[in-house]
Amino acid sequence: MFDKLIDKLKNDTYITLETTPAHSPLFAPIVEKIAELGLDKLVDGFTTTDNPLAKLKYNSLFAAKMLQDRFQKPVIATISMRDRNKIALQSDLLGANEVDIRAILALTGDPATISDQPHTKGVFESDSSLLLDIISCFNSGINYAGKPFAHKPREIYPFAVINSYAKNPKTLQKKMQKKIKHGALGIITQPIYDIESAKLLLELKSELKPNSTELIFGIFPITKLRTAQFLSAHVPGINVPESWIEALREANEKGVEEEYRVGFELSKNLLLELRALHPKIHLMTANQFQLAKDLLS
Repeated sequence: MFDKLIDKLKNDTYITLETTPAHSPLFAPIVEKIAELGLDKLVDGFTTTDNPLAKLKYNSLFAAKMLQDRFQKPVIATISMRDRNKIALQSDLLGANEVDIRAILALTGDPATISDQPHTKGVFESDSSLLLDIISCFNSGINYAGKPFAHKPREIYPFAVINSYAKNPKTLQKKMQKKIKHGALGIITQPIYDIESAKLLLELKSELKPNSTELIFGIFPITKLRTAQFLSAHVPGINVPESWIEALREANEKGVEEEYRVGFELSKNLLLELRALHPKIHLMTANQFQLAKDLLS
């Protein structure tokens, strides 16, 4: 299962779909919605998020297990450094390994100060490079302290993330190099909104050695003016072109349906352009699964 996903990442077209577990003890409704829409037939795999924005959600590893069992497609489970020290990280990896959750997206995580849980404290023993190093140790049959396991874990496949935009592109390149150095097989970008940014990221990546890590373009479709304005003003590492904002502003004045139509068209065209340039895509729709199906169909 994972071998096929990695082979597609390196040698073929590749697309994964993000799922965000809810503030609920039930993940099944999300699984059933994906099944109802037949989305599993349109993607190579899924990801599960890990308490994004430090807001309490259903566990990413359990969600990954449910998706993987239902659709027999690999799931990349996010693990955030915010909530675990190195003992908890290793314990989670051991438990996940036996039930075949073996693709891991290493994330530093949003700050605990923005959590909806009062007085939450972040752990942050290190950034995501620590988790990548732990995975490297596990793949060598030892824990992070260097002690051999009684049974060597099955191979774990590490992924990482990177911003899609920076005023100084060299800072992006340095961050890419760090993820590569610590063993990431794939690096998923923050959402991209113009083809020139995508070309620049590929150029920056091509200059790095070793060159075996694949860049994966993140796409988050925008169908509302307020979403474009929020991302542009408040989310570092993302650049929404002024042309998108203006097009959505004009459409917004004509009504909700026109606003959605224009946003969908912009997003669909971008998806097609990015797939033509570099067909390694990670689609994020904040669980708007009908939107995901419409984009991929």
